[in-house]
Amino acid sequence: MSKRIFIWVAHPKAGSLNAALAERYATGARTKGAEVRIMHLSEMSTEVGYDEGAALSPDVQAWQDNIRWADHVMIVHPYWWGAMPAQAKAVMDAGLQSGFAYKYHGRGIGWDKLLQGRTGDAIITSDTPPMLDTVLYRSPGRRVMRNQVMKFVGVKPKNVVQLGSVKLAKPEKIAGWLKRAEQMGAAAA
Repeated sequence: MSKRIFIWVAHPKAGSLNAALAERYATGARTKGAEVRIMHLSEMSTEVGYDEGAALSPDVQAWQDNIRWADHVMIVHPYWWGAMPAQAKAVMDAGLQSGFAYKYHGRGIGWDKLLQGRTGDAIITSDTPPMLDTVLYRSPGRRVMRNQVMKFVGVKPKNVVQLGSVKLAKPEKIAGWLKRAEQMGAAAA
């Protein structure tokens, strides 16, 4: 059976470097026989609610359906002010709610990780060079994605990488990043 991979391009602008990285990741995965679904934040309604149990928007429901379908999830997003864009965070806040992604136990601080059995990758693009982000800030974007998002809901992180500095990157550097994304996609399949 082929691997099912859901790629979420969590960038609010269409045609971004993030979208190109996602397409190359998908190419690598498809080359190895994976089924791939891609969803773009730029095409989603960011009108989301936060009431537990409330009806979700059709776009957030589709996002959840794609995660439910997938064996492997890949999220690619820019790194703005130390985090993913607010619109992407809003989708995650609504979509990864209790009962879908996790379920707290009635007493104590424990929870069930409802997305166990899946693996995940993330590519984070930034203008901050990754080494500087690591030395000065201790890699908050990568730590949050790995620990407070993926591991919290039971997704086993495989690769959480940060690529940058985007604003200083020459075409050869970007070509290398695209090749790396394709290799990651092939490895995920």
